[in-house]
Amino acid sequence: MIPPGETIGILGGGQLGRMLAMAAARLGYRVHIFAPEPDSIAADVAAQFTCAPWDDAAALARFAGDCAAVTYEFENVPVGPLKALGGVALLPGARALEVAQDRLSEKRFVEGLGGRPAPYAPVDTDEDLADALDTIGSPGILKTRRDGYDGKGQWRIMTDHDALGIRLPGQPLVYEGFVEFEHEFSVILCRAQDGTVVFWDSAENVHKGGILDRSTVPAGPEVLVQVPAARELAGKVAAALGYVGVLTLEFFATRAGPVFNEMAPRVHNSGHWTIEGALTSQFENHIRAICGLPLGDPALAARGVEMWNLIGDEAHDWAPILADPRNHLHLYGKAAARPGRKMGHVTRLTL
Repeated sequence: MIPPGETIGILGGGQLGRMLAMAAARLGYRVHIFAPEPDSIAADVAAQFTCAPWDDAAALARFAGDCAAVTYEFENVPVGPLKALGGVALLPGARALEVAQDRLSEKRFVEGLGGRPAPYAPVDTDEDLADALDTIGSPGILKTRRDGYDGKGQWRIMTDHDALGIRLPGQPLVYEGFVEFEHEFSVILCRAQDGTVVFWDSAENVHKGGILDRSTVPAGPEVLVQVPAARELAGKVAAALGYVGVLTLEFFATRAGPVFNEMAPRVHNSGHWTIEGALTSQFENHIRAICGLPLGDPALAARGVEMWNLIGDEAHDWAPILADPRNHLHLYGKAAARPGRKMGHVTRLTL
């Protein structure tokens, strides 16, 4: 157990790291941020900040020497350089990063545990793409196996003819057939060091342009009936990884049951509603888990909760948002509003 007063290291300097740091501070911990970008919004609310490239082993070692434990705020932290952390606990472990960083490995891993992803095929060449279209058909979506988020690194292929205009980027890809679904939802859990697992209510999610627009809790009945099977799979994933902390799995709700979409070994945008809407937020329970503290109750704190993201210039509407006293506004402190950039979110509770 890591007592309050110790320092928690966070790899990554974005809004998830910022909200983790704020949760850690409430529990009495100091936070040290490590990120390669000098304009870190997480560092704005942290006690210390190391700005260095991921492959700077000496900087990582110095950072680790200041920390009682280290966690991360996004899944694309390079795994190789993390050896420089030495004996300091990295929670969740590097295995979760290895699985989540490669979409093909992720799908195969989940399939091995009994999960059902969309039909898929690896693509490295034009011939591979043609074979995938023959086997799976169109419409579908071509994705980079690594990196890319919020719709980046993706090509929609509505007909086989669309594939003719795609110049492959020279990196491993995966082709996924479209899934006929009625709703999207996420399962967010937290697993403690002793294996105890708690689940938050599953949010029904709506995306626009590949970016999460809105999450609603409780989800509709068509989603709720699929949550038990999705939770069972999420629990298996956490156990297989020896996971500690918050883990998110995203699903499509189909007539044949839940179809796995993606996993994120971290706190998640679709769980931001838990800050005001749950008795214990995803951010607090993540800190509790990595520090070996008892987990808090994830139950709803209201009859219902809605969270929506503020994308780009929408963040400039802070005055009318705050004019409604039932709105809870979270602005992330980013300097420039750009199209497609998450600038903040709003939570509204139904009492």
